[in-house]
Parts: sequence; C-alpha cells; structure tokens
Amino acid sequence: MQMMKWKTVTIFLVLAFVVSTLAGCGGGQKTSSSGPWTGTITIWDAPRWPDANDDKYHWIKAKIAEFEKLNPGVKIELVQVPWKELPDKLSVAIAGKAWPDIAPVDVSGGGVKLSDIEQGVVEALDSFFTKEELDDFYPAAKEAYTYKGKLYGIPTSMSVHALMLNLDIFKERGVEPPKDGKWTYEEFVETLKKLTFDRVKDGKTTKVYGFSTYILKNYYEAWPFLYMDGGRPLSPDGKEYTFDSPEAISGLKKLADLKFVYKVTPPDMGGSDVGGTFKAFAAPDQRTVAIEPWNSWAIATLRNHKTYKMNFMVAEYPTGKTGKPVTISGAGGWVVFAQKDKAKLDMVVKFAKFLSKTEEQVTFAKNYGTFPALKSAAKADPFADNPQMKRAQAMLEHAVTIPKVANWSQIDDRIQAQLQLVFNGEKTPEQALKDARKEVEDFLKK
Repeated sequence: MQMMKWKTVTIFLVLAFVVSTLAGCGGGQKTSSSGPWTGTITIWDAPRWPDANDDKYHWIKAKIAEFEKLNPGVKIELVQVPWKELPDKLSVAIAGKAWPDIAPVDVSGGGVKLSDIEQGVVEALDSFFTKEELDDFYPAAKEAYTYKGKLYGIPTSMSVHALMLNLDIFKERGVEPPKDGKWTYEEFVETLKKLTFDRVKDGKTTKVYGFSTYILKNYYEAWPFLYMDGGRPLSPDGKEYTFDSPEAISGLKKLADLKFVYKVTPPDMGGSDVGGTFKAFAAPDQRTVAIEPWNSWAIATLRNHKTYKMNFMVAEYPTGKTGKPVTISGAGGWVVFAQKDKAKLDMVVKFAKFLSKTEEQVTFAKNYGTFPALKSAAKADPFADNPQMKRAQAMLEHAVTIPKVANWSQIDDRIQAQLQLVFNGEKTPEQALKDARKEVEDFLKK
C-alpha cells in the first residue's frame, strides 16, 4: 500500500514537471504567477524621420531596445512597412487573422475599418488609462480613436494639410508670397501663372510649374480644393453620398482647371507618384514646382533633411465660395490588436503607452512635423523656433476630418479612382463625382 502511494506521488511529480516544461514552450511565451508576462511582441511600423545614416526606423529601434532592457524576457519583433503599403497589408493580415500586436493606424481610415472594431479585431483601451491620463489628450485627438464611447487606440499626434511654397522660386520670378499665407482662389491662380516659366541655365531650358499634387487612395492633399466651395463627400450623419453636389463639382473643377485651363501644372499632375511629386518640389537637382500641398510632416523634412532642406514657407489653401481656408486634419497613433492572453495584452499595452509618452510626442513634434495629441506635450512648446509649424498649427481652426464611417476604405478607393480619371482627361469633374455615387452608395447601405 505504501509502495502504491509512492508510485502515485512519483507519477504526479513527473506529470507536473512535463506540464510546467510544456507551458514554457508555447512559442517562447509564458505567464508566471510570480512575475510579468514574457515572450515576443510584434510591432509594425512605417518610416519616420531619418538619422545621420538615413535610417528612418532609428527611433522605433531605440525605443524597442530601451523597453526590452526595462522588461527582461520581452522580445519586440519589428516589421518595417512603407506607409503606402501599410493599409493594404493590414487589411490582408486582418482577413487572414494574422494581425500584428501593435501598428500605427488611424482607425477611421485605411487598414482598420470600423467593422473590424465591431468584430473584436482591435482592443478597447479605456481601462488601461486613468482619468487624468485621458484628460491629457486633446478632445479632437481622442475623438479620432473613439467609437461608440470606447477608446480603440492611443493618439500620439495630429496633423494638418497645408501648402508648401518654395521661396527661392518666388524670388527668382520676383513674385511676392501671400501675406500671412492667405489668398483667394483667384489670387492663387494669378500667382501660379507668374511661377510657371521656362528656366534657362547653361544653355538648357527647364520647364518650371506653379503647382502640382497627386491623387491616391488614403491621401488627401488634393481634397481641400473639393471642399473650398462647400463640398463634402458624405452627409453629416454619414448615410448619404454628397460629393456630386454643385459645391463639390465646382471645387474639383477649380483644381482641374489648374491643369487643363491655366496650364500651371506638370502634365502628370493628378497621378499617383507620391515620391516623384515630392522630388519635383524638393530635390535640389529638380525643384521644378513652386507650390505643393503636403501633410505637416513635410515641414520637418524641408527644414532638417540633409538632402531636401530648403527655403520655404507654409500657406493656407486658397479660399473659395465659403470664404474659409478649409483643410483636412488627421490623428495618428497606435492600435493594439486583439489578444487571447490577458497577461500578454497588459504587456502590449504597456509597450504602446511607452511609445506614446509626453516626451516621445515632443520628440515627434520637433522631428516629424506633427502636433502633439497630449496637452502636456504641447505645453513644452516644441515649435518655439519653428515658424512654419506654428503657422500650420493655426490652420487646425479650419480643419475638418475624413468621415468616420464603416467601409470608408472602400468608399475612398472608389472616389479616388474617379478623381484620377479627371486628371487623366477621361472624365469631367461632374461625370466623375456622379459616377462615384453609383459605386459608393452600395457601401453606405452595408
């Protein structure tokens, strides 16, 4: 009888050892009752500002190393994804239930849809913040990540679209830039005419244009022109397509006229070449465009980048029938994707909050051309010596956001495709915006 008891105890101890060993082999992840979770966290990130070696991932790499040192046993795997590819890659990952743990996402835009939130793909984070922490966010930034009363992300920055003016070309042509960065559409056109010319240097003639931009899914540099006369893509409740209104058609026509009537843009204006458009404006061996609209991140590049640094100013979009310099703002931040392990979720959120601290938002404001989402970061006055960012920040007064509706990614895709046809010369503004209705309405019903 005593021998049977001993065998039973031995078997129990062996089984306990096997179970405990297997528990520590679950993909390198384990949760210990005596300590915090350990294992691997996967983060996707896109390029930020470059360091001296032109490494645009140096900031996130440094933060990863710092967090791993503070949290022994935690490994952060970085997946580098270009901004242009990020929305589609996230959509594919979500469809295949193979999402990362953290990624930089605007929850109202491409990559993550509101329907994904409803299906539990994204974690609600309210419970991880104190009231004081939540109150530190600017309301607009927090609202961008709020859906049905819950916070589905950590806002880290805000941005605004603005016009960038190459002042060297203005000086070359003897043209005065707009006073205080303000102008009407008519004044804007007259300025572009003066800035469109043949530059003759060393016996070589180069065509210089007043303006250029591009049209591409999830990019909105051109859209304030469609808004200038009062046009909006959807009704305020997000249930009706309204981009074929007379006001929207008028705004799109004003933008198209720059290319087809006034001929103050390059022949490829309205295409999808983001990099080529920027280089035509900022690359020292080109600089054949005087004015381009960009997100405020471009300010840091034009001020500090060893290649693209230039003499420039920031101006508002021209005013139309509304009389207001309407622009588009956005919010950036981190989204935490669904976790099965509560202990791992705690660590993932800890890392996301680590990346979003006040001092990090100040760093982004100074180096990446974004406005802090935290009031505490703004109090540090990161733009004390940056008049371009101060001017851009003032534009938030007249900024609107992209509609926060389910299926916006698909709606945006259809609208942008129609806009491209306008600048290809295949459709009139009226035809394109009316044709978009046929495709968009189906998504509004879903």
